[in-house]
Amino acid sequence: MHRLPLHALVATGALALVACNPFRSPMKQAPVVQVSARDANANARWHGTLTSPSNLAGAVQMTGSIAMTPGSNTANTNVALLLANASPGGVHPWQLHRGQCGMDDGVFGAASDYRTLKVDEYGRASGSATVPVVMPSDGRYFVSVGASEANTSTIVACGNLAPPTQ
Repeated sequence: MHRLPLHALVATGALALVACNPFRSPMKQAPVVQVSARDANANARWHGTLTSPSNLAGAVQMTGSIAMTPGSNTANTNVALLLANASPGGVHPWQLHRGQCGMDDGVFGAASDYRTLKVDEYGRASGSATVPVVMPSDGRYFVSVGASEANTSTIVACGNLAPPTQ
């Protein structure tokens, strides 16, 4: 009978123990890479930052973020907005437009596609809209936030959207 040297036998045993570790179940481990359906739109997401115009410095200093993503079907576009540092209790109309802040080429979709933002007691608001327009692949877009329902022409926050990275 052929005998293995002791160090080879110890090395083989240690390798078997590591490979078959009874304390580490492969069923209870998180996968090395996690994939989610949310990642599918990562390269189709337009995004931007909301800020108050410089002429309102000292009076209003709203901030926030905006995103435009493909809708649930090819005929829709989703637009989402997060607003911060607004006056608690404020009510603000908002819309996505074609063009850039200060150079408005018209509302993307219809004004009625966008529900008014209601600011909470912490000065934050969020809104989203599903616009029945095909998601654009190019162009210039921005989101504007109006001072109030009665004063939609005074813009208290605006942000240009950057196109998706290709």
